[in-house]
Amino acid sequence: MGKVLDNSNLVSFDNEKLILTDKFDCEIGFADKKKCHNMPGVLHRAFSIFLFNHQNQVLIHKRSPQKKLWPNYWTNSCCSHPRKGENLEQAIRRRLSEELGLTCSLQYMYKFIYQARYKNIGAEHELCHVYFGKTSQKPMPNPNEISEMKWISIPDLSREIQENSEIYTPWIKLEWPVICNQFLSSITTYSGCE
Repeated sequence: MGKVLDNSNLVSFDNEKLILTDKFDCEIGFADKKKCHNMPGVLHRAFSIFLFNHQNQVLIHKRSPQKKLWPNYWTNSCCSHPRKGENLEQAIRRRLSEELGLTCSLQYMYKFIYQARYKNIGAEHELCHVYFGKTSQKPMPNPNEISEMKWISIPDLSREIQENSEIYTPWIKLEWPVICNQFLSSITTYSGCE
Protein backbone atom coordinates (compact mmCIF):
# COMPACT_ATOMS: atom_id res chain seq x y z
CA MET A 1 0.00 0.00 0.00
CA GLY A 2 1.36 3.46 -0.93
CA LYS A 3 2.50 6.02 1.59
CA VAL A 4 -0.07 8.73 2.39
CA LEU A 5 1.43 12.11 1.64
CA ASP A 6 0.91 15.02 4.00
CA ASN A 7 -0.06 18.12 2.02
CA SER A 8 1.04 20.31 4.92
CA ASN A 9 4.64 19.29 4.07
CA LEU A 10 4.45 20.35 0.42
CA VAL A 11 7.41 22.59 -0.37
CA SER A 12 7.58 22.45 -4.19
CA PHE A 13 5.02 24.05 -6.48
CA ASP A 14 4.66 24.17 -10.26
CA ASN A 15 3.81 27.88 -10.13
CA GLU A 16 6.77 29.05 -8.01
CA LYS A 17 8.80 31.64 -9.92
CA LEU A 18 12.35 30.55 -10.70
CA ILE A 19 15.22 32.80 -11.74
CA LEU A 20 16.19 32.63 -15.42
CA THR A 21 19.84 33.28 -16.22
CA ASP A 22 22.17 33.59 -19.16
CA LYS A 23 25.26 31.39 -19.41
CA PHE A 24 27.18 33.90 -17.26
CA ASP A 25 24.68 33.54 -14.38
CA CYS A 26 23.19 37.00 -14.92
CA GLU A 27 19.47 37.20 -14.13
CA ILE A 28 17.37 37.74 -17.24
CA GLY A 29 13.85 37.15 -15.94
CA PHE A 30 11.56 34.71 -14.15
CA ALA A 31 9.34 31.79 -15.12
CA ASP A 32 7.13 29.22 -13.42
CA LYS A 33 8.93 26.04 -12.39
CA LYS A 34 6.63 24.02 -14.65
CA LYS A 35 7.64 26.08 -17.70
CA CYS A 36 11.34 25.84 -16.78
CA HIS A 37 11.10 22.04 -16.74
CA ASN A 38 9.12 21.57 -19.96
CA MET A 39 11.13 20.19 -22.89
CA PRO A 40 13.86 21.10 -23.69
CA GLY A 41 14.22 23.10 -20.45
CA VAL A 42 14.77 26.82 -19.84
CA LEU A 43 18.09 27.81 -18.26
CA HIS A 44 17.50 28.73 -14.61
CA ARG A 45 19.51 29.08 -11.40
CA ALA A 46 19.73 26.06 -9.11
CA PHE A 47 21.84 24.59 -6.34
CA SER A 48 23.08 21.19 -5.17
CA ILE A 49 24.18 20.42 -1.61
CA PHE A 50 26.37 17.55 -0.41
CA LEU A 51 26.26 17.00 3.35
CA PHE A 52 28.93 14.97 5.11
CA ASN A 53 29.05 13.65 8.65
CA HIS A 54 32.19 13.64 10.82
CA GLN A 55 33.11 10.17 9.54
CA ASN A 56 33.25 11.77 6.05
CA GLN A 57 30.23 9.83 4.83
CA VAL A 58 27.93 11.67 2.43
CA LEU A 59 24.16 11.83 2.79
CA ILE A 60 22.27 10.71 -0.31
CA HIS A 61 18.55 10.23 -0.81
CA LYS A 62 16.05 8.59 -3.11
CA ARG A 63 13.66 11.08 -4.67
CA SER A 64 9.99 10.70 -3.82
CA PRO A 65 7.87 8.69 -6.29
CA GLN A 66 5.67 11.78 -6.70
CA LYS A 67 8.51 13.84 -8.24
CA LYS A 68 7.79 14.67 -11.88
CA LEU A 69 11.42 14.34 -12.97
CA TRP A 70 13.61 11.41 -11.94
CA PRO A 71 11.24 9.94 -9.31
CA ASN A 72 12.76 7.06 -7.30
CA TYR A 73 16.30 7.97 -8.38
CA TRP A 74 19.14 8.35 -5.88
CA THR A 75 20.75 11.77 -5.67
CA ASN A 76 22.78 14.10 -3.47
CA SER A 77 21.73 15.38 -0.04
CA CYS A 78 19.55 18.28 -1.18
CA CYS A 79 18.90 20.25 -4.35
CA SER A 80 16.47 22.89 -5.52
CA HIS A 81 16.17 26.43 -6.89
CA PRO A 82 16.23 29.94 -5.48
CA ARG A 83 12.90 31.65 -6.07
CA LYS A 84 12.18 35.16 -7.34
CA GLY A 85 13.35 37.65 -4.71
CA GLU A 86 15.57 35.09 -2.97
CA ASN A 87 19.36 34.92 -3.04
CA LEU A 88 21.29 31.65 -2.95
CA GLU A 89 22.11 31.91 0.77
CA GLN A 90 18.43 32.31 1.65
CA ALA A 91 17.43 29.51 -0.72
CA ILE A 92 19.90 26.93 0.56
CA ARG A 93 18.93 27.63 4.19
CA ARG A 94 15.23 27.35 3.34
CA ARG A 95 15.62 24.15 1.40
CA LEU A 96 17.81 22.39 3.98
CA SER A 97 15.09 23.07 6.53
CA GLU A 98 12.17 22.13 4.25
CA GLU A 99 13.69 18.95 2.85
CA LEU A 100 15.90 17.64 5.68
CA GLY A 101 14.91 19.61 8.80
CA LEU A 102 18.53 20.79 9.18
CA THR A 103 20.45 23.98 9.68
CA CYS A 104 24.08 23.95 8.60
CA SER A 105 26.71 26.32 7.31
CA LEU A 106 27.69 25.50 3.74
CA GLN A 107 30.79 26.11 1.65
CA TYR A 108 30.56 27.01 -2.04
CA MET A 109 32.57 24.79 -4.40
CA TYR A 110 31.77 25.64 -8.02
CA LYS A 111 29.00 26.16 -10.58
CA PHE A 112 28.26 24.59 -13.94
CA ILE A 113 25.58 24.35 -16.61
CA TYR A 114 23.93 21.09 -17.59
CA GLN A 115 20.90 19.96 -19.53
CA ALA A 116 19.21 16.56 -19.17
CA ARG A 117 15.93 15.10 -20.40
CA TYR A 118 13.77 12.71 -18.43
CA LYS A 119 11.95 10.36 -20.82
CA ASN A 120 9.36 12.43 -22.72
CA ILE A 121 8.14 14.08 -19.53
CA GLY A 122 10.42 17.05 -18.96
CA ALA A 123 13.95 18.36 -18.64
CA GLU A 124 16.45 20.14 -16.45
CA HIS A 125 18.51 23.01 -17.84
CA GLU A 126 20.28 24.52 -14.88
CA LEU A 127 23.10 26.80 -13.92
CA CYS A 128 23.82 24.90 -10.73
CA HIS A 129 25.81 26.16 -7.72
CA VAL A 130 27.36 23.29 -5.77
CA TYR A 131 27.92 23.42 -1.98
CA PHE A 132 29.10 21.13 0.78
CA GLY A 133 28.70 21.11 4.55
CA LYS A 134 29.33 18.92 7.56
CA THR A 135 26.81 18.12 10.26
CA SER A 136 26.23 15.86 13.22
CA GLN A 137 22.49 16.60 13.21
CA LYS A 138 20.01 13.85 12.43
CA PRO A 139 18.14 14.57 9.18
CA MET A 140 14.34 14.57 9.30
CA PRO A 141 13.38 13.94 5.67
CA ASN A 142 10.23 15.45 4.19
CA PRO A 143 8.27 12.45 2.79
CA ASN A 144 6.92 14.56 -0.07
CA GLU A 145 10.49 15.02 -1.31
CA ILE A 146 12.41 11.99 -0.04
CA SER A 147 11.43 8.31 0.11
CA GLU A 148 14.72 6.93 1.50
CA MET A 149 18.10 8.24 2.61
CA LYS A 150 21.41 6.87 3.77
CA TRP A 151 24.93 7.85 4.75
CA ILE A 152 27.51 6.30 2.43
CA SER A 153 31.31 6.39 2.36
CA ILE A 154 33.08 8.38 -0.35
CA PRO A 155 34.60 5.28 -2.03
CA ASP A 156 31.29 3.41 -1.86
CA LEU A 157 29.39 6.26 -3.49
CA SER A 158 31.98 6.47 -6.28
CA ARG A 159 31.66 2.72 -6.85
CA GLU A 160 27.85 2.83 -6.69
CA ILE A 161 27.61 5.62 -9.27
CA GLN A 162 29.98 3.77 -11.58
CA GLU A 163 28.37 0.33 -11.22
CA ASN A 164 24.69 1.38 -10.94
CA SER A 165 24.60 4.69 -12.79
CA GLU A 166 21.06 4.05 -14.07
CA ILE A 167 19.58 4.61 -10.57
CA TYR A 168 21.29 8.00 -10.02
CA THR A 169 20.19 11.44 -11.22
CA PRO A 170 22.13 13.08 -14.06
CA TRP A 171 23.37 15.94 -11.88
CA ILE A 172 24.99 13.78 -9.18
CA LYS A 173 26.78 11.82 -11.91
CA LEU A 174 28.23 15.11 -13.21
CA GLU A 175 28.97 16.68 -9.81
CA TRP A 176 30.47 13.78 -7.87
CA PRO A 177 33.58 13.23 -10.06
CA VAL A 178 34.39 16.97 -9.88
CA ILE A 179 34.00 16.93 -6.10
CA CYS A 180 36.23 13.85 -5.80
CA ASN A 181 38.89 15.27 -8.13
CA GLN A 182 38.99 18.86 -6.86
CA PHE A 183 37.42 19.30 -3.42
CA LEU A 184 37.86 16.18 -1.26
CA SER A 185 40.79 17.54 0.75
CA SER A 186 38.76 20.65 1.66
CA ILE A 187 35.78 18.50 2.65
CA THR A 188 37.67 15.98 4.76
CA THR A 189 39.50 18.69 6.74
CA TYR A 190 36.47 20.97 7.18
CA SER A 191 35.12 20.91 10.74
CA GLY A 192 31.60 22.01 9.80
CA CYS A 193 28.69 22.74 12.09
CA GLU A 194 27.13 20.80 14.92
